[in-house]
Amino acid sequence: MEFLTQNLAPIMFAGLIVFLLMGFPVAFSLGACGLFFGFVGIELNVLPASLMQALPLRIFGIMKNDTLLAIPFFTLMGLILERSGMAEDLLDTIGQLFGPIRGGLAFAVIFVGALLAATTGVVAASVISMGLISLPIMLRYGYDRRIASGVIAASGTLAQIIPPSLVLIILADQLGKSVGDMYKGAFLPGFILTGLYVAYIIGIAIFKPKWVPALPLEARSIRESNGDSGLRSLGLLTLASLAISVYFAQNYAQITSYFKGEVITSMPTDETIVVAMSVGVGVAFIGSVVNKLLGLNLLSKMAEQVTFVLIPPLALIFLVLGTIFLGIATPTEGGAMGALGAFLMAAARGRISYKLLTQALTSTTKLSCFVVFILVGSTIFSLSFQGVDGPKWVEHLLSSLPGGQIGFLIFVNILIFVLAFFLDFFELSFIVVPLLAPVAEKLGIDLIWFGVLLGVNMQTSFMHPPFGFALFYLRSVAPLTEYIDKLTGKKIAPVTTGQIYWGAVPFVIIQVIMVGLIIAFPNLVSGGLGKVAEVDSSNVVIEAQPQSDKADATEMDGNKLFGPADPPASAVDPLEAAAQDSKK
Repeated sequence: MEFLTQNLAPIMFAGLIVFLLMGFPVAFSLGACGLFFGFVGIELNVLPASLMQALPLRIFGIMKNDTLLAIPFFTLMGLILERSGMAEDLLDTIGQLFGPIRGGLAFAVIFVGALLAATTGVVAASVISMGLISLPIMLRYGYDRRIASGVIAASGTLAQIIPPSLVLIILADQLGKSVGDMYKGAFLPGFILTGLYVAYIIGIAIFKPKWVPALPLEARSIRESNGDSGLRSLGLLTLASLAISVYFAQNYAQITSYFKGEVITSMPTDETIVVAMSVGVGVAFIGSVVNKLLGLNLLSKMAEQVTFVLIPPLALIFLVLGTIFLGIATPTEGGAMGALGAFLMAAARGRISYKLLTQALTSTTKLSCFVVFILVGSTIFSLSFQGVDGPKWVEHLLSSLPGGQIGFLIFVNILIFVLAFFLDFFELSFIVVPLLAPVAEKLGIDLIWFGVLLGVNMQTSFMHPPFGFALFYLRSVAPLTEYIDKLTGKKIAPVTTGQIYWGAVPFVIIQVIMVGLIIAFPNLVSGGLGKVAEVDSSNVVIEAQPQSDKADATEMDGNKLFGPADPPASAVDPLEAAAQDSKK
């Protein structure tokens, strides 16, 4: 009995693993395990019975959490866009644009995947859309099946890390941080990861050109009447738009100072990028509209098509992310505006219908209920786990790892990578992250940086053979048997499950490399913003206070690289205090 009393926390954690391995739903496994061990702890006098009175208040707190409202809003936005045909138009146009170069269709898939990630935020919608539209075209023109399937699955998972990602909302909630700050932190890593995907395809195009052939001339349908591709006018329009964006970015602080009537020397990098891009895109759109209305014929068909297809989703990105980054709207308000914008875009295309709305609302309701039930279950589990001193057990277990912060980060990332074989990102966020966050904070690791790092790592959960959900989504739409291509009349061989799995492996390696880059270069998160604040030395008051040996050692060994100072020792969890009183 004494052994049970002293080791109830690890026994409770092992019990949860047993529940999960038995195949019970995650939400009910968490809740049942929490209640069972809570009652066991009460009987053993390990935790007070009064502790369970906090449970209703915690559940009501979940229901009153405004942050979680962003989940149904962004899910609804993504589902409406996916069913409105936006992905089809984007893939067709961008495929025509990049088609003449080797690997052009793969580049188009990566570009559209990043764009869909920034508008839909839903992995399933992105992977299924691109699998249905792009995979037959890539197979038709001789793409290697491993490359084709891998690039589609990997590009779809960009919705995990590029805002407005659902996993970033959950991580922000579990870490007790702002969703807007988490979005800003993930802004650069998401696009760097996209660049690594592009670099991999460039390498394939150089060393294995037969795997990623260019589109033949007869497949390029968007051309001028004289047969010209029309890329010259598109290039000029792009250069003009880029030049205006760069000029605006360089003078953004001065422009803001003029309108606010005060001297501003610098502006946040992420805000500058978003606003400058919006200005450049707006100029290109206005130029295209003027050219079309006045019949100036200054732009080619390709330039007009690319502009009119790209502008609506880019405008939606600014409506959602731009307003969040500028501080005009909260993430929840941004999600609401995004859902309304998606509805208006679908209506403008004539794609809105009662059936579409019913399907989108049903799927949104299912996902939202799924998230809330897991959150309720994890709350029950965490309440009992804290009562039996579980956080202390985890802290002692992880803080004693060799290597300090780096050792902790390596262990945690290996743990998340392995658990991602069996658990999806929702389950990892609700079960594992609450256990890791207090230890990370005690070690002086910034939780926004830590959340983005975990988000990139959790992205691999969608790509792990053989359990990755993105691979399952692609398998559901990839051809299982040989078929006759409607356009060419040729027999097309099926895509095997093994080809899908092998195609995913290089992209999983790229994602692991991205995790290493974030650890090696922590300023990649938020571009280093917020790490070092500017201080007016004229107003500084220095007060001498005694410091503990631990604080001196921490300052000396440079452990403050990844974030703020340790929390004060006086900040004691009331649940922990109640448990300690009971033991006395």
